[in-house]
Amino acid sequence: MSSRTVIRGGLVITASDEIHADVLIEDGRIAALAAAGTPAAEAFTAGLSETGPPSPEGWGRVIDATGKYVIPGGVDGHTHMQMPFGGTTAADTFETGTRAAAWGGTTTIVDFAIQSVGGTLREGLDAWHAKAEGNCAIDYAFHMIVSDVNQETLKEMDLLVEEGVTSFKQFMAYPGVFYSDDGQILRAMQRAADNGGLIMMHAENGIAIDVLVEQALARGETDPRYHGEVRKALLEAEATHRAIRLAQVAGAPLYVVHVSAQEAVAELARARDAGLNVFGETCPQYLFLSTDNLAEPDFEGAKYVCSTPLRPREHQAALWQGLRTNDLQVVSTDHCPFCFSGQKELGRGDFSKIPNGLPGVENRMDLLHQAVVDGRISRRRWIEIACATPARMFGLYPKKGTITPGADADVVVYDPHAEQVMSAETHHMNVDYSAYEGRRTTGRVETVLSRGEIVIDQREYTGRAGHGAFTPRTTCQYLN
Repeated sequence: MSSRTVIRGGLVITASDEIHADVLIEDGRIAALAAAGTPAAEAFTAGLSETGPPSPEGWGRVIDATGKYVIPGGVDGHTHMQMPFGGTTAADTFETGTRAAAWGGTTTIVDFAIQSVGGTLREGLDAWHAKAEGNCAIDYAFHMIVSDVNQETLKEMDLLVEEGVTSFKQFMAYPGVFYSDDGQILRAMQRAADNGGLIMMHAENGIAIDVLVEQALARGETDPRYHGEVRKALLEAEATHRAIRLAQVAGAPLYVVHVSAQEAVAELARARDAGLNVFGETCPQYLFLSTDNLAEPDFEGAKYVCSTPLRPREHQAALWQGLRTNDLQVVSTDHCPFCFSGQKELGRGDFSKIPNGLPGVENRMDLLHQAVVDGRISRRRWIEIACATPARMFGLYPKKGTITPGADADVVVYDPHAEQVMSAETHHMNVDYSAYEGRRTTGRVETVLSRGEIVIDQREYTGRAGHGAFTPRTTCQYLN
């Protein structure tokens, strides 16, 4: 007996097309699309009803999407669930974080497993599998943070690529924690050039930043706003330039995470104009927030401490332009939430001790739809940067990121007219504040399917921990 769902009457939007079509889902996959009102579309619903009683063909239901968008589930390529950092741990577990993601229209996350210094990649990956398995409401995959490059690590990279963990993150920041020097970075890039892996880079000059942190604290500059002032935009740009050149020497593709500064965008644009396989990601916080938030009084600015840091508002224009010109390809969240009470407060009197990270996995699709409403990007570009390109970049396409026959039935019915006010009172992330408190947006998720299973049904959570499955990935599908 097969299961069948039909989504009827909506405007289907992918990165390449917009069409009024009905979508037939069978056994967890997209089976077919047909133009609305045609005999083919009418055949989809034979024997089905709105409530989905048993039928001769099996069972199923019809979802009425009239006046709504039907879009692929979002792919968030950068999250940190249950991540240890700065003496504490990110507040969202894989259970709470993936549930919140579903509420926000995201149906796949790619989280970061961490190699401990002195440990192996395998140990780190196994630890993250143990955290996630049986706990996720939506599908998930892993990148691997490489903290200790040595000959054994390099061999392990080959094995992980074969297992579907095909991207490796390195840090030019955080000396003594995740930091890799240029020689270690080059060796990892050379290995990736051979095994097809993608190097992801946190591009900030951490050695120089640590000097500026020390000097600021010595001057008594301890408030959260100084976090942004010491992490100079020029030091992001310098590290971005250096990472690009190292990747060029190694003959490897490069993906720069959480780009926040206009000078860093310029480095990426120059590299791409030269034909290099260099890619950039930005995040909603850099598009919608600024150093004004970091400067909020009474330690409220601690809520907005993340790295790379929020920049002055004038940087936002370059980020939006980069998204329109494809010098930036992806918007991910870098979701790494720490509660204000008891976690962010660890840095009272010393901004360098504030845990770095913001909540956002639930907000991304809505904030980017607001950018559509405001005329910053098109509807198809919205889907491209939030669904299709991250799926291509991280080897999940066309299983994820699009609505086409054979794809997983990760589908969102989205109401483009519903209005909402973002707030910690109503969000589903396990954190005591919203980075976008009081922000009014137009557009809201109504119904979400993950592999054909309804996890949000008319704004009611019907999902379950354990539905989400680990999803092995192929190598990057977005190379020049």
